[in-house]
Amino acid sequence: VQLQASGGGLVQAGGSLRLSCAASGSISSFNVMNWVRQAPGKQRETVATIFSNGSTNYADSVKGRFTISRDNAKNTASLQMNSLKLEDTAVYYCTALYLSTRYWGQGTQVTVSS
Repeated sequence: VQLQASGGGLVQAGGSLRLSCAASGSISSFNVMNWVRQAPGKQRETVATIFSNGSTNYADSVKGRFTISRDNAKNTASLQMNSLKLEDTAVYYCTALYLSTRYWGQGTQVTVSS
């Protein structure tokens, strides 16, 4: 399983970005997909989760601003990030749980400026 994240960049506070995660195989077999972020000096944080049945969970820090989705036909997962804040600055990773193994993609940098 290979995951390729894209869509990061520099954005002003209050702006939006959409991250995408392309999988090498069929994501319909992934039980869970997550977006995880790592900011310098901070603990890793799972910001959004989507299950195979389409249900979702969000960290309190992003609830109401971020939306995770998955497109099984295109083998992609996305993270729509709105109303971005300075504290959203981090490297964002997509992950997938498949047959009890968690796979990670490479990170994509999101930088929010004032």
